[in-house]
Amino acid sequence: MLFAALIERVVAWRRERVTLTELKRLNARDLADIGINGSEIRKIARAAARA
Repeated sequence: MLFAALIERVVAWRRERVTLTELKRLNARDLADIGINGSEIRKIARAAARA
């Protein structure tokens, strides 16, 4: 049970990092096109990883 929870957290952390990296590659105009402000990137990546 503990091991499964640990694996789940690691997988979520990895998803967050991948999403964060992808969003950081976008310029301000591309982010605006999809309705994201640069200051929201971390919050959005975290929420996407937990979904």
